Amino acid sequence: MRMIFVNLPVTDLARTDAFYAALGFRRNDRFSDALAVSYAVEENILVMLLTRERFADFVPGQVGDPAQATSVLNCLSAGSREEVDQMVSAAIAAGGKPWMPAQDHGFMYGSSFADPDGNVWEVMWMDPSTVQG
Repeated sequence: MRMIFVNLPVTDLARTDAFYAALGFRRNDRFSDALAVSYAVEENILVMLLTRERFADFVPGQVGDPAQATSVLNCLSAGSREEVDQMVSAAIAAGGKPWMPAQDHGFMYGSSFADPDGNVWEVMWMDPSTVQG
């Protein structure tokens, strides 16, 4: 099984920790410390949120500022349209910001938010019969 590790720079680790906990993700204390916090979105999807200084240890050059320019779109699937709306609502209630308006294509529905640092997350539901063929 392949895994996905999403690494994001953040400015306020305590605020970020509270935000991702409010989304219902599971905190992984084994990979969390004063410079980073780790969350499991699902068994094979992990998010590592690192202070900008710690993030800089892993990349050459400058660390981009997601509040100034979008450089990546992280997209999570959802089991229903309602789950899409619930996750986006939870994110906004926890201090995130709406990003793009919801898009409804009938067989596919999605919405999005930015975390408190500006890192973008899309949440998308797709009719299973469309995916299967």
